[in-house]
Amino acid sequence: MNNKFLGTGVALVTPFNADLSIDHKALTNIVNHNIENGVEYLVICGTTGESVTLTKQEKQDVIATISSANNGRLPLVLGIGGNNTTQVIEEIKTTDLSSIDAILSVSPYYNKPTQEGLYQHFKAIAKACPVDIILYNVPGRTSKNMDADTTLRLAKDFDNIIAVKEAGNNMAQYYELIKNKPEDFLVISGDDDLALGVTLAGGAGVISVIGQALPKDFSEMIRLGLKGDAKQAYQLHYKLMDVIDHIFEENNPAGIKAVFEALGFCADTVRLPVVPASNNLKEKIKAYLA
Repeated sequence: MNNKFLGTGVALVTPFNADLSIDHKALTNIVNHNIENGVEYLVICGTTGESVTLTKQEKQDVIATISSANNGRLPLVLGIGGNNTTQVIEEIKTTDLSSIDAILSVSPYYNKPTQEGLYQHFKAIAKACPVDIILYNVPGRTSKNMDADTTLRLAKDFDNIIAVKEAGNNMAQYYELIKNKPEDFLVISGDDDLALGVTLAGGAGVISVIGQALPKDFSEMIRLGLKGDAKQAYQLHYKLMDVIDHIFEENNPAGIKAVFEALGFCADTVRLPVVPASNNLKEKIKAYLA
């Protein structure tokens, strides 16, 4: 069992200054906030990090800032995925992965491959990747579900495919994965609202969005879930439920950045085509935090 990815991972935001340049000081503060409050690992340049609107140089700068702030304290996961298999492999080969423990690779979006196409895409990546791989199934963003059978086939066929971040918001698929997975394969929730239920059912925890803003409560909830302490864990779940709804009401990461702005960590600046949270949503978030 790959214990370094048990518990709470957080999909870090990329804070921006008013001129849309990266706010590296705020990013360092957010990393420290998470490490000091008990999260188990950090995820760099995922969806929440607005990776699709970062240049290659900016991605390298973000990796450098997070690696430096982390200073070897927690495992690091880097998002490298896409819908052009050759290009994904090229990015893996040309990225310095010396400080990275695993990559998080999203299922191809837009071109809607078959299940066999998804299998062959990740097979090619597995053969080329020098570090462990966490598959990422997020049909709400890719418009194509990676079936449990495809994930399990990849899990069985490739030793370096160690986990899936499953974000289909589909409990039946989570159960199928947990029931039929190889013993050492991790099923990680990518749905903040379902994370506790998935963990209690035998999942490995979560890669969370809200967890980075409220790391103490969220990571404690997941640790209780891993211990099977449902009663105490659900008390924290109910406390966090409303803010989880709020941050996904309009767009991720506009919602989580509004939380960070209210907490004083960074501005709510996002890059187009994403726009900041509406004033109405910001008021709800402020009321919750108060």
